[in-house]
Amino acid sequence: MPSGSPAHKTAEAFLDAYLRELSAVGNRSAYTIRNYRTDIGSFLAWCRERKLEPLATNRGMFREYLGELKDGGMVPASITRRTSTVHGFYKYLLQEGATERDLLYGVALPKRPKRLPKVLDPAVLDALLSAPDPEDPAGLRDRAMLELLYGGGLRISELVGLDVKQVDLGEGSAIIHGKGAKERVALFGEPAMQALERYLEAGRPHLLSDQTPASPGRAGAGGALFLNRFGGRLTARSVQTLIKRHAVAAGIAADVHPHLLRHSFATHLLDGGADLRIVQDLLGHSSANTTQIYTHVSQARQAKVSAEAWEKVAEQALEGPRRKRRAG
Repeated sequence: MPSGSPAHKTAEAFLDAYLRELSAVGNRSAYTIRNYRTDIGSFLAWCRERKLEPLATNRGMFREYLGELKDGGMVPASITRRTSTVHGFYKYLLQEGATERDLLYGVALPKRPKRLPKVLDPAVLDALLSAPDPEDPAGLRDRAMLELLYGGGLRISELVGLDVKQVDLGEGSAIIHGKGAKERVALFGEPAMQALERYLEAGRPHLLSDQTPASPGRAGAGGALFLNRFGGRLTARSVQTLIKRHAVAAGIAADVHPHLLRHSFATHLLDGGADLRIVQDLLGHSSANTTQIYTHVSQARQAKVSAEAWEKVAEQALEGPRRKRRAG
């Protein structure tokens, strides 16, 4: 049998081939590929440490591995991800003829506790949106970014990847390249349209003119929408830092991050009576099940508002007898 046949390849060699295939065909990002290598490589190393052959493992061994992760303090969500990632690799091994059956077939995913996304109240959101300096080019940029993150429900990767040509201010829309190379049209309202118009007229030209001709990643008039102080494309890390800075300036105690604005966008739409399918399309979710979590958030918020209203009514109802007693 030739040396390149499945019988002579190690699990690590199969892993390299699997990741190459995911990168080339599966449209996985470099970040995702790195996580896959870490997750799968961890299990392969665990097998080697115990003198176990990864290509001859079984469900019992894998459950023991998951148990050690749990005992070591790994959170359920991470264990679930690792279970799914490793099992995907073993399905690939079966497909490639490295195993005669799916060695991990029947391993159940750990139950993930339902954690409702946090949402910014409208008043807090207004304070955040108003924090950037409207007289400063960077402030105009930051206001436009915040308005678009919230008003369009964008992911941070989608925001920083935008080019000027992808935005249509007349229609209040932007062509978004989302997860898995999927394309959708994001819609945004008047506040985001006005903020983007002010930024493009009075903010971006100043950031663009500050760059030197030799600047790496130089962005022309039709290049990156959001620029840094050197005229290049703003990074996701920079946006995260800027949002936290504006949150502090606005006196917001909560941990504010870009995805919180996306959560708030979805929840506020549902609060206002928007149809779940429409919100799903706007967010770019492939399944309504992913969007469903926001209905629970909306219901929880409405229940809280109702409870507070009833408390106020009860307090007012009791206040009359109290006044009478004090007067007597």
